[in-house]
Amino acid sequence: MVEPPPNNADQATPNRILPRPAPQSLRQLFWAFNGLALQGFGGVVAIAQRELVDKQQWLTREEFVEDWAVAQVLPGPNVVNLSLMIGDRYFGMRGGMVALAGMLTIPMLIVLLMAGLFAGVSDSPAVQGALRGMGAVAAGMIAATGLRLFAALKNNVLGAPVCWGLAAMTFVAIAFLRTPLIWVLLVLGGLGTLWAFRQLGRLERNAP
Repeated sequence: MVEPPPNNADQATPNRILPRPAPQSLRQLFWAFNGLALQGFGGVVAIAQRELVDKQQWLTREEFVEDWAVAQVLPGPNVVNLSLMIGDRYFGMRGGMVALAGMLTIPMLIVLLMAGLFAGVSDSPAVQGALRGMGAVAAGMIAATGLRLFAALKNNVLGAPVCWGLAAMTFVAIAFLRTPLIWVLLVLGGLGTLWAFRQLGRLERNAP
């Protein structure tokens, strides 16, 4: 006699694919991007990576790198482009507009208020020194985020050596050679795109 298979929900749980974290409402989307914007004092990319990948888990590190690359290439502020992309992905056009509103509404009011207050003290040496200190911190935040995101490149279709090479050439071109960004994107970005198409074609031909 063959015994029936055990009907145990606990044993079946590890085999189930857990649902992907996602914004559950337009309100959650609005406040998530509002919180992101209010924390982004000069280093929005660092806050965006922490909020969207580590906290909300709406994106993996690999997905964040890819989406940020697209946002970087498109005209306009990077984080604004990213908010539109993510909002549209989950709720269509409404989501894009709500995410954009979360990014801009309250921060815009704060910036207008701060601009009015700053106008009267902008020539103060103490204020100028404080701004220089904030600039150094913002640069450190961006550098730290870049180093954290390098781990996502090990699975990139380009291959880790090519990714490191392109990153190094981009740094040299912008930091030392002062090459205009448009030429860096066209030349190095174009080379990276062509190499990615080549690698994807090889993977497709070798697929079983």
